[in-house]
Amino acid sequence: MNISITNSLGRLHEINRVRLLNSITPLEAMPNLAQHIGAGNLYVKRDDYCGLAFGGNKVRQLEFYFGEAQADNTDTILITGAVQSNFTRLTAAFAVRLGMACHMQLEHRVANTNNDYETSGNVLIDRMLGAIIHTYPEGEDEKGADRQLGIIADELKANGKTPYIIPLAPGHPPLGALGYVVAAKEMLTQFEQDNIRVDEIVVASGSGATHAGLLCGLRALGSNIKVRGICVRRDAKLQHPRLLDRCRDIEKLLEIKTVVEEQDIVLDDSFLAPGYGMASDEVMDAILQAARSEALMLDPTYTGKSMAGFIKAAKSHKGSGAMVFLHTGGTPGIFAYRSRIMEVL
Repeated sequence: MNISITNSLGRLHEINRVRLLNSITPLEAMPNLAQHIGAGNLYVKRDDYCGLAFGGNKVRQLEFYFGEAQADNTDTILITGAVQSNFTRLTAAFAVRLGMACHMQLEHRVANTNNDYETSGNVLIDRMLGAIIHTYPEGEDEKGADRQLGIIADELKANGKTPYIIPLAPGHPPLGALGYVVAAKEMLTQFEQDNIRVDEIVVASGSGATHAGLLCGLRALGSNIKVRGICVRRDAKLQHPRLLDRCRDIEKLLEIKTVVEEQDIVLDDSFLAPGYGMASDEVMDAILQAARSEALMLDPTYTGKSMAGFIKAAKSHKGSGAMVFLHTGGTPGIFAYRSRIMEVL
């Protein structure tokens, strides 16, 4: 299939987008990790190289949110997320680049945190970028967090500002997921150019935007590559319907036919425990394996868990094709978990 001439992504080209990712992120072989775990051909898609304030997968997503915000003549962006959210960090960075103010609301999702978690990593960068920080006490109340953003937005409007909210809860057009519809096309082009036959892509599955966008993009482009989501926020039973709904929302937004079937949604929650923002010894071992075999820097919340799932899947993989790990970034989070990492060193 010639990806460059396919026209199966519906109205994607009509949707507003701010392009701050000006290059294709690398696809790199991981021969040392493959040899270490006794697996076949392994690759990593380096979306940690997405540029802008330590990069990560949210850069692709934010291009579409800020596209709509600019079209609305917005001067202030509002977003909510965990204390160590990569999304809020990159939103603040986008806002700086585009001359907007950023109000971020940090939710307390992780219990028993220490000073590193509360002040270092992404939080330190948020403050360096000049974000105005609010707090929200509940970590598992997406709708409530969005409502509170609405209250802040109303206050800003009363003061003459034009705010734009990036929502957290489902029920809104999944603009961010379109970043990974685009990434699906980019990845298929790379596979074709490098003559790599890929059986499976492994990705962290949290909000569902990256996972669902990639899956929809692949299926819309005629690819049957398996996408395995490693649960980082909720278990597979809860994540499955969320992913299916996100895929249907993407199809509706793009005005394309149904391309994702229920059986296309593959999830593994083996490494979720002890919960969001906390890492088991297996996850910490995967982080060290990646660092010491391929010099990949992974965080305990997202990429460490997805790498643990990737290693598990690679060890049992029976196909002759390659497996690809989607590195979604999150590097600053490493410093928020200094004490946990030192425990295993």
